[in-house]
Amino acid sequence: MENMPYREGLSTELRAVEATTTVTSSDWRSGLPVLTGGWVTLRELRTDDADSLFALLTTEEVSRFISPPPSSVEGFKKFIEWTRQQRTAGTYACFAVTLKGFDTAIGIFQVRASDAGFDTAEWGFAIGSPFWGTGVFQEGAEMLLEFAFDTLHVRRLEARAAVQNGRGNGALIKVGAVQEAILRKSFVKNGRTYDQVLFAILEQDWRAGHDVDVPSYRALVH
Repeated sequence: MENMPYREGLSTELRAVEATTTVTSSDWRSGLPVLTGGWVTLRELRTDDADSLFALLTTEEVSRFISPPPSSVEGFKKFIEWTRQQRTAGTYACFAVTLKGFDTAIGIFQVRASDAGFDTAEWGFAIGSPFWGTGVFQEGAEMLLEFAFDTLHVRRLEARAAVQNGRGNGALIKVGAVQEAILRKSFVKNGRTYDQVLFAILEQDWRAGHDVDVPSYRALVH
């Protein structure tokens, strides 16, 4: 999702947090569940995530192929408040990406309804470049997709990535997204237009490839 639906020199040290028992809930409109994997934890964004998100997601390499992120810590605080409003409205969910045993937000995963009822939705992600190539995306994406299909009951999940965004395209293909079309001149950044690849994952295809329960998410649902 290269268009962030929201518009509008800080420390990125990881904050340690003691391990706690995780219980998820399907009542996501009143609060997002905590999704815990082997290394990655996805949780609701908090206001104090603004500092690390500003430091990590506004760098040139991360923001190159996404619409401009908030330009200040205060802007990220407003974005975080906006995500809560949209979650309560039942149209959007945005998770902070953290590493197990730490509490610092190092990125986000988001999913937005494209129509009433989340039958079709669009998803996207942004992760700080120090964590590229570490497996954070793969594990986080698996949990986000499981949430989309099992909790939101999405039937068709779309994503868009600039043709030039080789890393983003490769990441989407790796989790089973299928290229369906080229959207010509569909993304504008800094006065330049880009063609985008339209990817989709169908719920039936996802389930066919996931016959075995994913323990990182489902085992924690109560």
